[in-house]
Amino acid sequence: MKKTLGFIAAALLVSAPAMAADAPTYNCDYQPSCEVAPGIYGAMASPATSKFNLSVGGYVKLDYAYNSTNLGGAGANFLLPNGPIPKTTSIAGREDQSILTARQSRFWLKVAGPTFLGAKTNALIEADFFGPGSTSNENGLLRMRHAYGSLDWANTQVLFGQTQDIFGPMLANTIDFRQGAATGNPNNPRVAQLRLTQKVNFNANNSLKLVVGVQNPTQDNDNLVGDTTDTYGSVVNAAAQVMFVSKALGTAPGFYGMAMNNLTAGVFGLVGSEKVGVAPTTNRAVDSYGYGVYAFVPVLKSSDGKSRAMTMSFETQAYMAANMLFNSATGSATVGATPDKTGAKGYGIAGQVIFYPTQDLGITAGWQRRNAYDYANYTAANFEKFNELIYGNVAYDLNAAVRVATEFEHQKTVYGNNTPGQSDLGQDNTIRLAAYYFF
Repeated sequence: MKKTLGFIAAALLVSAPAMAADAPTYNCDYQPSCEVAPGIYGAMASPATSKFNLSVGGYVKLDYAYNSTNLGGAGANFLLPNGPIPKTTSIAGREDQSILTARQSRFWLKVAGPTFLGAKTNALIEADFFGPGSTSNENGLLRMRHAYGSLDWANTQVLFGQTQDIFGPMLANTIDFRQGAATGNPNNPRVAQLRLTQKVNFNANNSLKLVVGVQNPTQDNDNLVGDTTDTYGSVVNAAAQVMFVSKALGTAPGFYGMAMNNLTAGVFGLVGSEKVGVAPTTNRAVDSYGYGVYAFVPVLKSSDGKSRAMTMSFETQAYMAANMLFNSATGSATVGATPDKTGAKGYGIAGQVIFYPTQDLGITAGWQRRNAYDYANYTAANFEKFNELIYGNVAYDLNAAVRVATEFEHQKTVYGNNTPGQSDLGQDNTIRLAAYYFF
């Protein structure tokens, strides 16, 4: 018995170094007993594996915003409303508001899988914390943003899943979550779609990018009989882009200063049909359509295609649309009285300049406007004649992970068929501070 115990003890002593190598490394920042209470967020990192190559990323984002107008739930959720500003004579128009939120934080998973007929296969899933039913900043729920797979050849891509709307390539480089939606920049919706992208090379420096796809015809909230827009999607929408891309002017930073983009200019459009869903005309087709132009210009190019120091870009787009409330391209879905409703028409204009005097310091200034077209067709009381946004922000990267930023925005709404005795103007000034941790 003594010999047996001796052999066991010796075996344990011999194996101790190997066991120690596999033992978890506890977080000892907390005392007194780190080996008993290793902490929740301490040194607990471990490799992630998947069936295929997997990478993880995203960012933590804390926002503070002071709004000179009480934007209610829209202000609390998005820090800028997706729609009109309350009138200056309303109760909300005479109140102000402060908001702190971390719900804009997000994370993503990217997958690189096996090849197929010479194509690389990839997938991405991204989520944030604006899920339906989230009633407060303290109880943010998970929400799908992007979820798509793709097959990527050298000049061709087939993408299926949910990602950015094909209509309207520009994203406003703002700190606020809406990024110019409802003020001439309708690209924020992420919709289920199937798209084909084809690159046509003219020479080493110039090419044509063709994008064509079919998309979900409406956002979920607009796809219900009897909803506030009184239309519902009956067929899928078709959308397309035709863009000329040239390396002649070099590259300059785009959205968030992350992508270095070449000169790009072209057109985009969308066509579809929805049905009026209000009695007595419950199945009458109303056309949805839009068309526009887009340009990205490197004004001051990068010295080596990577450095942002002393670079500047100018980005702009303009469009005309009808019955496209589902992506904020128009302020209403339809105009007129039942049974003769037609698609509400509107147009949008947007432009911004991004300047990096140094690698880490980014400065953005922009202006956007969404306008109803032909006011005489808008018979409803207090319709939105136009929404306008002026913004400027400064962002500084402390290192590869941490960014701090500040922003000023002025947004206003002018109303038509105004209620007598009330102001026809709503306006808001917002001061915003934000901190990011990219990972």
